[in-house]
Amino acid sequence: MWFSWMLLLASLVTSTASSKTREWAHHGAAMFADLTPQEMNAVRDYLYSCSELGLTSARDKSLKKNSILLMELHVPRKHEALRALDRGQAKPSRQACVVVQFGNQAMPNVTEYVVGPLPFPSSYQVKMFKRDRSIRFESRPISTVEYEHLNGVLEKVGAKANKILQESTGFTYGNCTNRCLTFSDIAPRGLVPGERRTWIMLQKFVEGYFIHPVGFEVLVNHKDLDPKKWTVEKVWYNGQYFNSVEELVEKYEKGTINKLKLPEHDEEDLFSTYIPRGHMNTQTNVHGAKLVEPQGRRFQVDGNFVEYAGWSFAYRVRSSAGLQIFDLRFNGERIAYEIALQEAIAFYSGDTPAAMQTKYIDAGWAMGTSDYELSPGIDCPEIAHFVDLYHYYDTDKPVRYRNALCIFEMTTALPLRRHYNNNFEGAYNFYGGLENHVLVIRTTSTVYNYDYIWDFVFYQNGVMESRMSATGYIHATFFTENGLNYGTRVYNYVLGNLHTHLIHYKVDLDIAGRDNSFETIDLKYVNFTNPWSPGHTIVQSKLHRKQHETERSAAFRFGKKFPKYLHFYNPNQNNKWGHKKGYRIQYNSHANSVLPRGWREENGISWSRYPLAVTRHKDSEVTSSSIYTQNDPWEPVVSFEEFIRNNENIVNQVHMTYRDLKSQFNLQVQWDSVQFKQILMGT
Repeated sequence: MWFSWMLLLASLVTSTASSKTREWAHHGAAMFADLTPQEMNAVRDYLYSCSELGLTSARDKSLKKNSILLMELHVPRKHEALRALDRGQAKPSRQACVVVQFGNQAMPNVTEYVVGPLPFPSSYQVKMFKRDRSIRFESRPISTVEYEHLNGVLEKVGAKANKILQESTGFTYGNCTNRCLTFSDIAPRGLVPGERRTWIMLQKFVEGYFIHPVGFEVLVNHKDLDPKKWTVEKVWYNGQYFNSVEELVEKYEKGTINKLKLPEHDEEDLFSTYIPRGHMNTQTNVHGAKLVEPQGRRFQVDGNFVEYAGWSFAYRVRSSAGLQIFDLRFNGERIAYEIALQEAIAFYSGDTPAAMQTKYIDAGWAMGTSDYELSPGIDCPEIAHFVDLYHYYDTDKPVRYRNALCIFEMTTALPLRRHYNNNFEGAYNFYGGLENHVLVIRTTSTVYNYDYIWDFVFYQNGVMESRMSATGYIHATFFTENGLNYGTRVYNYVLGNLHTHLIHYKVDLDIAGRDNSFETIDLKYVNFTNPWSPGHTIVQSKLHRKQHETERSAAFRFGKKFPKYLHFYNPNQNNKWGHKKGYRIQYNSHANSVLPRGWREENGISWSRYPLAVTRHKDSEVTSSSIYTQNDPWEPVVSFEEFIRNNENIVNQVHMTYRDLKSQFNLQVQWDSVQFKQILMGT
């Protein structure tokens, strides 16, 4: 009786604690929710009322103006958020991070402000970077207004060179009808800090224009805030360099250069179209397999708070970088405080100036705002839960992105576990199996030609996976014979360039508490005398553990041997078998560094030196990149290398891990993923 009563009491206490834990997680999720349109408008109106800022419309045609470039949530400090998540205390006031570009002053600059409290802002303060670094005005992302002025420069180029373009390609730039040229701009915009010089590549303006280069590229200097002072510094035509458009025209007319003549454009056979053509072996008038929910949805979504099969988490889509999740729990126990996409880059090789200069660092294009509407049945299953997103970037008001995020449950078409127990007499003793379903939260980023599909996947056995899939179009350049050293010919005059994609994630683990440590485990052969047959020896594998005590020790360089197992654990929490509670990170990727260490642009992506780097948590080290790195990778505002330079102790201090996922692309698509596998989390 006493024993039964004790069991009942324990059950009630556990149930109450579990209920309270869930209540606090739900209570705190709103801290991480993206800014609402109402909050964005309130922040804008407040900042416009501050006469000392002198703000005007972002769409004003002048570049000599002070305007808001970007507005997004300013995430609270971790220790403040944990008071709400772990104790149910009041949430810290919501704040916005606002990027303002000050062009209308003697020394133009970019400044970030923290504005609050929301929803009724009444103050702002400057947001500082490490070492109080200032943001060069030339490092700002390019705006719609600046693009309009660049188009004006290209129209002047076209007015001088359209005869050449018409004879060479059958297309012209500006003042055209149905055979028009468009352009792609290349970054970074220069070769040293403080420059704003952009190589621009002309392409046929047809469906899939990304793979229709025409062999004409120009280098435009657009640093001055007066577009009338912009200049064309170089022209590249059919493998030849010229110092001006006039020089090209003069030599073309004299017949002293190698002229280009593309094959006649066939609109009926457009190789870049997405319209299916040719014979299809699969019946297109019969639907393929579909996902169904025969008894309704098994996950719950309340605002930005999601629950599924023991999992709970909050999510947001950061305008500058993309998908993030916070307060990730399994069976009520926090595993990670934050798992967040940080950066995606694509570094190219090639023979044309545009190709050799292409080093895309996608946060600089506000990658998170490129999450356009998802198509039910293609981008996500029809049964998915779709969510609208709102962004404030290069605009004067919040912009709605309809159905830009989806959440759904799906089957993996593989059992989670199964066993057929054979009795070896033509029958079986038993069979057991479990269906394997997962929850997926998905968004996309269409950054120019590439479509990145971002997934966080939650398994029922405590495994969480982050996954990127790449599709869209390749970034192609004009074919030259020397270009074959840097890619593959994909059409008569088109080269598919060698390039490498790198994806960077931040993983802030809190396994059974904040005091986590990190060890690696390798396998080593051991040789010993056979205890039951002394005349023989046994050779077998043995676990070899290494405790990593400092940040440098836990920053693994490419080119060096990478450990077999990565184990993050709480040294103060054991499961019922006496093992430390922990998680293993499984690394599913390949490739290597994209540039030598310290080589110019590599300084802006110093995180790419490491497939894994482990650091202590600091509120001053929130992100590993910034929107300014694209146009100033040489002296970046945020340098990941500084996070580990002081080589701090990480024993019982591991709060943050940065992961680098890589895949090398050359006209093929690879998939990268990282899995967080539960190790000995049982109680």
